[in-house]
Amino acid sequence: MARYFDVHPENPQPRAIRQVTELLRDNGLIVYPTDSCFALGCLIGNRDGLERIRDIRKLDDKHHFTLVCRDFAQLGQFVKLSNAVFRLVKASTPGQYTFILPATREVPRRLLHPRKQTLGVRIPDHPVTRALLAELGEPLLSSTLILPGQEEPMTQGWEIKELLDHQVDAVVDSGECGTEPTTVIDLSGDEIEIVRVGAGDPTPFE
Repeated sequence: MARYFDVHPENPQPRAIRQVTELLRDNGLIVYPTDSCFALGCLIGNRDGLERIRDIRKLDDKHHFTLVCRDFAQLGQFVKLSNAVFRLVKASTPGQYTFILPATREVPRRLLHPRKQTLGVRIPDHPVTRALLAELGEPLLSSTLILPGQEEPMTQGWEIKELLDHQVDAVVDSGECGTEPTTVIDLSGDEIEIVRVGAGDPTPFE
């Protein structure tokens, strides 16, 4: 059964955050809130967690996973940024965007798009997510919690707990989450491509 953490949305309890990060370090898979909607998350090295995310969401090998990073310094370890791309991304973070960029050698091949060798990265603006990332000291490998057959993400932590009780190790609930996933911007090629219009304003990238 999954553990359930009721966490304050603006001042998350340090003890709860420590317990969640301990679960993650023990190869756990969690559901947690972000500034767009609930997401599934585990550590980069957690192969089992990655496969469990694939299984829960029924994803193929072409799906772009996202590394959710604490800050720009951390993000820069995992993706390559030209000066122009750096300025674009910097101006929109933290925020409700996912950026697809060429990955560095720090990233395991199993996390990359098989043909493009790219990776999604983001820096969210949510107190609970930021507290988890600060305590962890490393990114979360994540995917939006949209279940097969559903058009929108789930918004209630207790409903997620009931539905995924035997498929995840913890549900972190800080109140109702949004239904609009991040805006996805592909900056890996010569032209900027808006892959998905979501919670973030796409105007700066048009």
